[in-house]
Amino acid sequence: MLDNIQSNEILDRLPAHLQQYIKPQNYDDYSPINQAVWRYVMRKNVDYLSKVAHDSYLEGLKKTGISIDSIPNMYGMNRILEEIGWAAVAVDGFIPPAAFMEFQAYNVLVIASDIRQLEHIEYTPAPDIIHEGAGHAPIIANPEYAEYLRRFGEIGCKAISSSHDYEVYEAIRELSILKEAEDTPKEKIKEVEKRVDELQNAEVKPSEMAQIRNLHWWTVEYGLIGTVEDPKIYGAGLLSSIGESKSCMTAAVEKFPYTIEAAKKEFDITKPQPQLFVTPDFAHLSLVLEEFANKMALRRGGLEGIQKLIDSKNLGTIEFSTGIQVSGNFSRVIEHEGNPIYIQTKGKTGLSYREKELVGHGVSTHPEGFGSPIGSLKGINLAIEDMSPRDLRAYAIYEGENVQLEFEGGIKVEGEIITGTRNLQGKIILISFKNCSVTYHDEVLFKPEWGQYDMAVGKKVISAFAGPADHNSFDLITHTPSTTTIKSKKTPEREELESLYRSVRNIRDGKNAKFSLSAAFDIVKKHHVKDWLLSIEIYELAMDLEPNLAKEVKNRLQEIKEERPEVAHLIDDGIEMTISKMVTP
Repeated sequence: MLDNIQSNEILDRLPAHLQQYIKPQNYDDYSPINQAVWRYVMRKNVDYLSKVAHDSYLEGLKKTGISIDSIPNMYGMNRILEEIGWAAVAVDGFIPPAAFMEFQAYNVLVIASDIRQLEHIEYTPAPDIIHEGAGHAPIIANPEYAEYLRRFGEIGCKAISSSHDYEVYEAIRELSILKEAEDTPKEKIKEVEKRVDELQNAEVKPSEMAQIRNLHWWTVEYGLIGTVEDPKIYGAGLLSSIGESKSCMTAAVEKFPYTIEAAKKEFDITKPQPQLFVTPDFAHLSLVLEEFANKMALRRGGLEGIQKLIDSKNLGTIEFSTGIQVSGNFSRVIEHEGNPIYIQTKGKTGLSYREKELVGHGVSTHPEGFGSPIGSLKGINLAIEDMSPRDLRAYAIYEGENVQLEFEGGIKVEGEIITGTRNLQGKIILISFKNCSVTYHDEVLFKPEWGQYDMAVGKKVISAFAGPADHNSFDLITHTPSTTTIKSKKTPEREELESLYRSVRNIRDGKNAKFSLSAAFDIVKKHHVKDWLLSIEIYELAMDLEPNLAKEVKNRLQEIKEERPEVAHLIDDGIEMTISKMVTP
């Protein structure tokens, strides 16, 4: 999978089911206009964020090798990121939240390699290289924050999703792509916006993934640090938005102390955030994360955890108190007095111990599902897992013996024991039977003619989480996004404009250029009347090289401000940055 992508030690550890999301960066696909957008945003951000961002930001820019003048080449970034124990990969826009978080657990930063259009220079709902590269990457140079990010990924990828979550993900992905694409009909955007709005406002109980995604949003993406009265920015969404990084510091955006209550606060990715949360320090982020993890099925298991997996309709895992793990699509749980007494999966199921598939118990052995009782035997105070060899012999739980096991709650298992599988501590975790029947009152759960019956052993379910215990047990190379990012159209007009941007960039770099500054300005003024960024670029260079041209360009910029008031503040900022550069010693 990584054959055509420059890899390193960190990336080599990635499992195949994550590698399927990676794509080459294709650096040559970035146009001169893309490079100018990057440069404008970075110049503006560094100038402004040096005053309002956490100290780690500017220091991190240097450590991660991110340039102000050029879009980062990920291979170059990886060489530097490796020194702080991280790596970066390119992906196509949004990927499923669980996969995104699992990448973090492997110390890998996911970077959407596309870049926003000039028309969305202040903010885009689509993930892009400005957001990921200039937002996320610098902050991970802070060791305490980097560990929070890794730990968040480790816990977050185990959060159980709902079928509703997947619908929301697909709708938001489509909306972000349509909004960023050129010439998308307004009616189409409104149609998808309506669907996103309906899904986000639907009366559904938020899943674990929905709640932990909220925590991710209010910290990793839109987090503030310090005090409510004097916060600093560390969230990547704010660091990469020249619009919201300013507005978020005003009184118009409410600030609240960051607590676990943020898990209940939904967000709208398509709009500026009306409120933000402030953590006193990075250590506090980890405290809240652990507080939330303690409420997850990952650490609580039980009936509630199994029910969450059933409701998710997705591949998940439960772990018994002996350590045996059952992975599959859970379809049923039988309960007694608030406790699960029997679980059932449908379709391919794998059995594991400590995240490693048990030999002979992969999906080919259990292709049609798996069922097992849970709990203690009726009338016996000792659970099977706690029985000594003498106890097992006394109760006839022994190879070659015909046995009838009745569990509390009414599950009965009758058959001849073939063998047992033990864990490293010597506890029995699995018992296999032949000629076996399993019943619950009058209901037959397993018949002898169905073949060998394998019974997981455990008095309780201690954990339930999303995904398989052993990723190699299942074919997870199945990701086919319903939508893909839409590239800019290469019209003759667009190609001419790119040629002008390329000439100005070459002049800045001291290279040969097709057009002089004055020629480029003349053409953009006559044929590309809506463009403003190239004139800013020309103005910056002309201030040094051709003062008379600089005056002419500035006059034209004033005209554009009147013609397009929506970009007037961007033009003013560009002029101000140029003047500041001239007077800075």
